[in-house]
Amino acid sequence: MYPTCLTQLARANPFSAPLFSLQKVEEPQQNLDGQRPRRLAAAAASDEGDSCEFGSQKYLVLCGFGGILSCGTTHTAVVPLDLVKCRMQVNPDKYKSIGNGFAVTVREDGMRGLAKGWAPTFIGYSMQGLCKFGFYEVFKIFYSDMLGEENTYLWRTSLYLAASASAEFFADIALAPMEAVKVRIQTQPGYANTLRQCVPKMFAEEGLWAFYKGVVPLWMRQIPYTMMKFACFERTVELLYKYVVPKPRSECSKSEQLVVTFVAGYIAGVFCAIVSHPADSVVSVLNKEKGSTAAQVLKKLGPKGVWKGLVARIIMIGTLTALQWFIYDSVKVYFRLPRPPPPEMPESLKKKLGLTE
Repeated sequence: MYPTCLTQLARANPFSAPLFSLQKVEEPQQNLDGQRPRRLAAAAASDEGDSCEFGSQKYLVLCGFGGILSCGTTHTAVVPLDLVKCRMQVNPDKYKSIGNGFAVTVREDGMRGLAKGWAPTFIGYSMQGLCKFGFYEVFKIFYSDMLGEENTYLWRTSLYLAASASAEFFADIALAPMEAVKVRIQTQPGYANTLRQCVPKMFAEEGLWAFYKGVVPLWMRQIPYTMMKFACFERTVELLYKYVVPKPRSECSKSEQLVVTFVAGYIAGVFCAIVSHPADSVVSVLNKEKGSTAAQVLKKLGPKGVWKGLVARIIMIGTLTALQWFIYDSVKVYFRLPRPPPPEMPESLKKKLGLTE
């Protein structure tokens, strides 16, 4: 007989229910208390080639691993540009432009000076990537389950925003200690050259607070950034397949799909850099100066000062975001994880709106 719980299963899918092919299947076994085990629609409709079910523990763990690779490697790769950007923010009189910043840094510290802060960058952003992408998948499923199938489709942008904000809240707590160390190494020449030198010195001078005093400005910077990163990416992918890509996603090869991922990621990255840059300037100055508060730094920088280094950050974040989504999606392809298609309006909603017979 045909399954009777199909509609209930579909409500858990954050991308709207995929097309099901009706076939004879066994009814799911009931638990001892009479309740059927909860399954996700995407899991029920996953392709035979997938290595696991959508939303399963293996799926979430590998998504977290993808986040580690995508964030840790990309942020480490652009450490030289990040170093110059931070120095332009905290000392604009000395580091007047991107080119000048590179020239001054190389002249004073040599080529090795451009790599300062690579270790805390790699560790910190790997931990952030684990929480950012891993928890995003968790919260997206959780909120979608609360909304149901139809509301998930109607409010999908709000769902992306809520899930990404929730994930980034925890990701920044994981990032804050290493971000503080990175900025101290990069913006205070002579303070410390390595992670092993910097951590004990900061702890001796300011205690544990030295590593977490920037967490609130980090939330100010990263939560809007991540909300834009995920929501803009998800909607851009949807629009690209609808208006730009000349064939349906199901007919595109994996390579073609990854190209769409990269383009959507870069577009999202440009907007990310703009909305989060003022808070990024505050974080850079705050972690450099002892005893300062976010409000004091913001007042000191002024309306113009918070936008110093924006061009460098657009280049860095645009490239970073595109590469992160590309790597993350590539991990999903490599491990054969479920990759649901762009959302489509559920049939039940189409009937309510009179779009179908």
